[in-house]
Amino acid sequence: MKRVLLLLPTTGYRNKDFLAAAKKLGVEIVAAADYCHQLAPSWGLAPIMALHFDRPQQAADTILREIDGDLDAVLAVDDSGVELAALLAARLGLPGNPAHAVRKVRDKLAFRRLLQDREFLCPGFHHLPTDADPCNLARELKFPVVVKARRLSGSRGVIRADEPEALARAVNWVRAIQSRADRDAQELGLVIEGFIPGPEFALEGSLDRGELTTLALFDKPDPLDGPCFEETIYVTPSRLPEAIQHRIHEEVSRACRVAGLAIGPVHAEVRVNDQGVWILEIAARSIGGLCGRVLTHSLGMSLEELILRQAVAEPLAIAREDAAAGVMMIPTPRRGIYHGLEGLGAARSVAGVTGVSITAEPGQIVAPPPDGASYLGFIFSRAESPAQAENALRSAHRRLRFEIRPEYPALAVPAARA
Repeated sequence: MKRVLLLLPTTGYRNKDFLAAAKKLGVEIVAAADYCHQLAPSWGLAPIMALHFDRPQQAADTILREIDGDLDAVLAVDDSGVELAALLAARLGLPGNPAHAVRKVRDKLAFRRLLQDREFLCPGFHHLPTDADPCNLARELKFPVVVKARRLSGSRGVIRADEPEALARAVNWVRAIQSRADRDAQELGLVIEGFIPGPEFALEGSLDRGELTTLALFDKPDPLDGPCFEETIYVTPSRLPEAIQHRIHEEVSRACRVAGLAIGPVHAEVRVNDQGVWILEIAARSIGGLCGRVLTHSLGMSLEELILRQAVAEPLAIAREDAAAGVMMIPTPRRGIYHGLEGLGAARSVAGVTGVSITAEPGQIVAPPPDGASYLGFIFSRAESPAQAENALRSAHRRLRFEIRPEYPALAVPAARA
C-alpha cells in the first residue's frame, strides 16, 4: 500500500475529496494539519500532529521527528502547505518542486520580478514597504493601479484604485487584511501594480518532468474590473480561438519552467487583450474551493484522484468528452452572519444544473472580497455548450435567497421611566 503525507488546512474545502480519492485508490493517508488535532473536524481521519504551516522549516523538523515509517509522497491541499510539502519532499528524497520555486510563485512581488526579468508581458509594479506613505509613490504611478497583499489568494487583499485618494484608502485596507492573515505582514509590505484590462481566464494543469498538460482552460465570463475582484463563474471549454488557447498554454508553461516548477498540479490566472497574454499568478497547487469537481466527467476521475495517482506513480488515463461544464462560486452579497437560505430545491431543479453545495454554516461570519476568504457555496452545471452551462448557473443562482444578518444588530433602548 502506498503511503502519502497529506497537509490539511483548517478551512480546506477539499480535505474530504482528497481522503475519498485516497480510499478509492487504496492509498494510506498520514494527515498533518495546521490546527489542534483534538479539534479536528469529523472527516473520519484525525491528523497525527498540529503544525504551523507558515513556519515550514520548523514544521518540517517536527514531522521528520514524529513520522513513523516510509512515505511515497507529500501533498499539500492548498497554498498554505505547499512550501512545507516541497521542503519535506526534498529532505525525504521524494518527487516534488523545489522550495525556492514554490516560494517564488506564491510571493506576488517575487513573481512579478521574475516575469519582468524574463521578458513576459508585465505591468509596471512597485513594492510598498509597511512603513511607507503611498502618497509619496502616487506621483510615479499611472492610474488605475491594483494594490495587492503579497501572499494571499482567492482575491483576498486585492483592491483597484483609480486616483491617489483611493490609493491611500486601498493601502490602509489591504494592510489591515494582510496583518490579520499573514504573520510576516510587517516584513512583506504590499505590491502596487498597473491594472491590466481585458477578460480573465484560468488554466488548470499538471506538470510532469517539466512538461505541462492543460486539463482545462476556463472562461470567466463576468468582468473582473474591480474595485474588488470576486470570482464567480468558471466555464469550460473556453470559447477563445484555438490560437489564443495555445498561446496561454505556452506562456504558462514557460513561466513554470523559468520559476523552476516541474511536477504536480498548477493553477494559473491570466488576462488577454490586444497586447497578448498577461500572467497574473501561477500557483503550485490545484484549483481552489470545490471547483475541481467540475472536471470529474472530463477527466474520468476526480481531480484529487488524478493528483494522488501522479504523486504515487499510478497509471493515468485521462478521459475527454465534448460536453461543457461550469461552476459558480456563490458570491457573498455583504458582510454579516449567515443564517440560512431559501430556494435550494428550485436551484437544483434547473435544467443543466448537476449540483448545488452550500458550504457556509449557520452562524458563520461571511464577507465578500477583499476581506473574505470563503464562499457561500458552489453551483455546478453540464450542458451541450459553454453558453448553456453558464446560463444554467445564472438561472440557479437567481433562485437562491440568502439570509445574512448584521454582525452586531442594534439594540432597542428601553424608554426612560417617568
